[in-house]
Amino acid sequence: MKIVQTETLISIGPYAKSAEWKTIRDSAHAAVAACEWPAGSGSFTIYPESGKKRGAGNGVKPIKDAAIKQLVSKPVLGSHWQPELTWPVAGRVKPGNMDAGFLGASGLVCFEWETGNISSSHRSLNKISLGLLKGLIKAGILVVPSQALYPFLTDRIGNIGELEPYFDLWRSIECSDGVFEIIVIEHDATSTSVPRIPKGTDGRALS
Repeated sequence: MKIVQTETLISIGPYAKSAEWKTIRDSAHAAVAACEWPAGSGSFTIYPESGKKRGAGNGVKPIKDAAIKQLVSKPVLGSHWQPELTWPVAGRVKPGNMDAGFLGASGLVCFEWETGNISSSHRSLNKISLGLLKGLIKAGILVVPSQALYPFLTDRIGNIGELEPYFDLWRSIECSDGVFEIIVIEHDATSTSVPRIPKGTDGRALS
């Protein structure tokens, strides 16, 4: 899978320049780039069909699951990424778990992969913002599809085009030491010879 854009919303303080963050970030990028379809093909080829109709297009959750499996399988700085890690920003109503989290010497890093609609993307970004604002995480990463990949996935999936108008808002978060990054992913090729990525159900949305 290709990483076609990395949007850095916040990069400030000693942590952003540290070897620790570079190593953790590299492990996240490597896990994303290692995603492939079909499995074992060595690249990411998607069936080029619109996801607007029910049952059409490609699902997202199997891609995320493969990335998380890759992410947690390899040690980083003598430790491992942990799947479904509880958010430290819980109040009366607890937010959903992180897709993965890494607890380094300097603090916690959050990794989120978008599988829901655009509202879900905003929730993920707002949770990362709150974590940085309160100093409860050192960095947050969200993975979203590019405008080229988006049409082939579940309709209304969160995507970079619909998030971009709000970048200035997230950049304005008060943070003296931390990183906030969005990774934009895209397929390597399209082909009607590959199978569609299966869809599952998540509430009312197909993913």
